[in-house]
Amino acid sequence: MSRTHRLPVTVYYEDTDMGGIVYHANYLKFIERGRSAWVREMGVDQVALRDAGTVFVVRRITAEFLAPARLDDLLEVTTDIRTVSGARMTLDQSVRRGETPLFRAEVELVALLARTGRPARLPDALRRSV
Repeated sequence: MSRTHRLPVTVYYEDTDMGGIVYHANYLKFIERGRSAWVREMGVDQVALRDAGTVFVVRRITAEFLAPARLDDLLEVTTDIRTVSGARMTLDQSVRRGETPLFRAEVELVALLARTGRPARLPDALRRSV
């Protein structure tokens, strides 16, 4: 399918619990940053899209926590497209420290019309990316 988008992430103190391990909910923040950077790289202006009345909504996330990340770790968030349809796409996302997989998720996104909540067509740049 499409090429893999990669985003480097550094683990900061604010990302960790008292034991210096990344708090589980922060992996969702890391992959959100990865999706935002990927969409921007595809040439989709999410602010302009929202102003025109279309937003992206996470419909479903299936996540696996594989190993802990720690304070000051250098991580890589990867984003790959699995499937794309008219208003929906499924992404495979992961967080790694070097070659060690720490977290992986399947994320289903839907484009919606902000005023009505009805499905909207995905931007052409995303549909063509597969």
